[in-house]
Amino acid sequence: MTCRSSCIPPEQLCCSPAGLRPATPSSGLSHPSLPETAKEVTLLVNNAGISTGARLSTGDLAEIRREMGTHFWGTLEVIRAFAPILARGGGGAIVNVLSALSWFASPGAGSYAAAKAAEWNMTNGVRLELAGQGTLVQGVFLGAADTDIAAGYDGPKIDPREVPRRSMDGLLDDRIEVVVDEWSAMVKESLSQDPAPFYARMTDLLGAS
Repeated sequence: MTCRSSCIPPEQLCCSPAGLRPATPSSGLSHPSLPETAKEVTLLVNNAGISTGARLSTGDLAEIRREMGTHFWGTLEVIRAFAPILARGGGGAIVNVLSALSWFASPGAGSYAAAKAAEWNMTNGVRLELAGQGTLVQGVFLGAADTDIAAGYDGPKIDPREVPRRSMDGLLDDRIEVVVDEWSAMVKESLSQDPAPFYARMTDLLGAS
């Protein structure tokens, strides 16, 4: 059984099968709140996401905290709730849908990028901690997909159906990281290089704010 954490509304995390109560950075997801059917989950997919556009230096701190609460704390709380269930089922797998913005900051998306960067390294930490129980933890990276969260973006977008296809192929090969598109591959490759030319290029492509 697969469980997917979604993002409706942004300050809440729900899980299919339904039954998890709303999660906030301080609330936690208690095990008694999990429905009986959720206790058979072998694959957990965390795909919660919001983008407020808040500027880190001058934006509303409540909005910045909301992004961190959704991407980092919300994902971590869902993982903590389901990790024992996955262990009892033999390990299973966790898929965290991340972003190319886990690896760089973009004009107008500083708080989103910071939250995704935190989620990325949390994914790495959880992977190490859950390896002993046999749980595969996979991070999935993509640029823009043709979904509501990218509605205001005019650049190229991939078919969102390609993301789960690539992720599932990766799980079959026990891959801990899946880079879905050329944009994300380009960003990842730049990490070993001087960041100045990369950010100059990004400013030309995306503009400054």
